[in-house]
Amino acid sequence: MSLNKVILIGNVGKDPTVKYFDSGNAVANFSIATSERGYTLSNGTEVPERTEWHNIVVSRDRVQFVEKHVKKGSLVYVEGKIRTRNYDDPSGVKRYVTEIYADRVEFYSLGRRPETAEEGTVAATASQPAQTTTAEPFVDQPDEPDDLPF
Repeated sequence: MSLNKVILIGNVGKDPTVKYFDSGNAVANFSIATSERGYTLSNGTEVPERTEWHNIVVSRDRVQFVEKHVKKGSLVYVEGKIRTRNYDDPSGVKRYVTEIYADRVEFYSLGRRPETAEEGTVAATASQPAQTTTAEPFVDQPDEPDDLPF
C-alpha cells in the first residue's frame, strides 16, 4: 500500500491564473509560500527563516472558488497529491516541475475554530461545491525556550 498526500498552509504568492478549454473544463494555477521560523543554536549560530514555494494545480468545480475568492496574500489550506512532470524547454533542456494537485482548497483563518459540517462547513473539495472555511492552527509554545530546530 502507498499514500501520496500533501497538506500545506501558506500564503498565495500571486493571483491565480485560470485556463478554460473548449470542452468546458478549466484549470487554475497559483503558488503558495510556506515558511519555517528561524532560530539560534546554543553555540550562537543563527539559522535563518526558510521559505518554500509550492505550485498548486486546481481543476473541476474547485476552479470557480479559486478564481472568485483566492487572491495574492490569501492564507489558504491546500490538501492534495504531489506530482512531478518533465518537459523540454525551447533550447532542448529537460526540465522538471513538481506540483500539488489540489483535492481541497480552503481559506485558513487564525483564531477561529473550524466549523463542522452541521454548522455549514464550506470548502472546495471533490464532493462539494467550492466555498470557504476556517481552522485554528496548532501553536507549540514551550514554557522554556530551547535551541532544537524542530
